[in-house]
Amino acid sequence: MTTAEAAVGALIAHGIDTIYALPGVHNDSLFDALFKAGDRIRTIHTRHEQGAAYLALGAALATGNPQVYSVVPGPGLLNSAAALLTAYGMNAPVLALVGQIPQSAIGRGLGHLHEIRDQAGIIARLVDFSARIRAPAQAAALVAQALRAMRTGRPGPAVLECAIDVWGRSGLVSAPAPITSAPQQTIDEDAVAQAAKRLAGAKRPLIVAGGGAQDAAAEVAELSRLLQAPVLAYRRGRGVLDSRDPLSVTLPLGRELWGEADLVLGIGTRLFYGCTQWGIDADLAVIRIDADPEEPERFAPPAAALIGDAKPILRRLIDALPTHHRPSRRAEMEARQAKMRGRLAKLAPQIALLEAIRAELPEEGVFVDEVTQMGFAARLLLPVYKPRTFLSPGYQDNLGWGYATALGAQHARADVPVLSIAGDGGFLFTSNELATAISHRIPLTVVVFNDGAFGNVRRTQEEQFGNRVIASDLANPDFVRYAQSFGAEAERARDPQELRAALKRAFKRRDGPSLIEVPVSQMPSPWEFIHMPRVRGLG
Repeated sequence: MTTAEAAVGALIAHGIDTIYALPGVHNDSLFDALFKAGDRIRTIHTRHEQGAAYLALGAALATGNPQVYSVVPGPGLLNSAAALLTAYGMNAPVLALVGQIPQSAIGRGLGHLHEIRDQAGIIARLVDFSARIRAPAQAAALVAQALRAMRTGRPGPAVLECAIDVWGRSGLVSAPAPITSAPQQTIDEDAVAQAAKRLAGAKRPLIVAGGGAQDAAAEVAELSRLLQAPVLAYRRGRGVLDSRDPLSVTLPLGRELWGEADLVLGIGTRLFYGCTQWGIDADLAVIRIDADPEEPERFAPPAAALIGDAKPILRRLIDALPTHHRPSRRAEMEARQAKMRGRLAKLAPQIALLEAIRAELPEEGVFVDEVTQMGFAARLLLPVYKPRTFLSPGYQDNLGWGYATALGAQHARADVPVLSIAGDGGFLFTSNELATAISHRIPLTVVVFNDGAFGNVRRTQEEQFGNRVIASDLANPDFVRYAQSFGAEAERARDPQELRAALKRAFKRRDGPSLIEVPVSQMPSPWEFIHMPRVRGLG
């Protein structure tokens, strides 16, 4: 059996049924092994290496399950690096299989095709687990080790590289390592007791939910009701608590609550906005639940830190809390939400368009944002009802991530509609993957909001740099005809009513992609509701 056949067999044994990939000479033996595997694993070939990586990322975010992509070495790896960095920042379990030059030539600088200096060193700086497959006998074990590392502690991406001559080398191999669950975590009962005591005594608790809480939504909701604690979510935490719950809040109101809180419970979140922008002081106790033992101490020493998976920890915490009946905050929170909606009404153009989207996207449908004016507004304004249905790129916030990521999400979640939104600038980063959507009949819908500019950059230049506008105006194709040239369905919607009708038609199509272009002018700035000043530690 060849190294490639052993690696593919190990992937299949561990439940991987799809690989997102772009072929090339360094990985020819790998693709031959994929061919021989037949329908046990499907190959989704993309039109650019960043597309392959983003598709894997989208599938991982939408499902929570490990995903795999493959690219050639050197430029192929580097083309996929933005997605790999985003996977790291978002704790997404994505495995990259990366080719290499001939094994005997690695590190010698001979000028082999796609050779780069110290590829292994570059990889090691991007992910926590990486290794090189050097012989057929190592393949299955290293695949198992990589997949296990991606699920142990803080989830994240991993990389396995393999030289062109090693992929095709035959040898004796062992059977794929048996599928094993992640190690049983030990919960620190003293920390649970300490945290429960603090929570029980808090008068104004606030819960902040991040991406690490996505699989603990039921427990977060139960704890929120028990404590009558609002749940603040932004970007990756959206959907952990249903937006229709009066205790569910986003940034503007969340900042007010941060200023009033005597205790904050951070669940699977870096608490970046609270700790770096809104401030902390001696009157605020912070409790952290995180899979990464280094995370709780990053900004300030916590009152208690519980390390591990949020779901079982929250269950122990709920069980440890004394039975008590706090007065309902429903009326208070509904009034505060209404007041905040009044403040946010200045974003009326974005609100109307997002209302049209929400009216047509099913509750379980997946929304993929983008680094665009509508994306920033959606993080504040779009109601989100279920976990893993709002995908946002985390702190990398990399322009152009959206379409290819949404394509992977739609492929992995064929049971629900997925909607990608984009600006005219960001869409063209991966719009070539319309060809992938056509080839593999992936029914993704994208809405392109076209203002003829990198809108956020242009606004900054106008407002902060004396209207010295440079490099932010764009020359665009006719997006409707552009999409149609690939074979996609496409139309133009000029207002929220037309957008809603177009979405209704698009979501009914399940045999290929759709594009809706929405021409827009410059929209009201959302930044006053995102970059807000300190409310604590002012003295």
